[in-house]
Amino acid sequence: MKHTELKEVALKRKGVNVEYQSLEPEFTLLRAMLSARQKSGLTQAQIAERMGTKSPAITRLESSLTSGKHSPSLATIKKYAEAVGYHLEIKFVQK
Repeated sequence: MKHTELKEVALKRKGVNVEYQSLEPEFTLLRAMLSARQKSGLTQAQIAERMGTKSPAITRLESSLTSGKHSPSLATIKKYAEAVGYHLEIKFVQK
């Protein structure tokens, strides 16, 4: 079974779908971070150097958004954005 097929089957289960939807803000942030890194042409190691940390810390940062094990601070996300040549913008969007 392919990932997309498994996801489709899993999301038909109410509990799974509710949990998946609750993670959408994290997925949105992760997609934005990965897109910015890709557009900047920088590796995780290069970003780590610009942030004054080590490459594994960037790996943990990027994976933490979907693992639920750690919530990075706004200061860390801002530092990441600056390292890839962006600025962080946060906004409230009415439901």
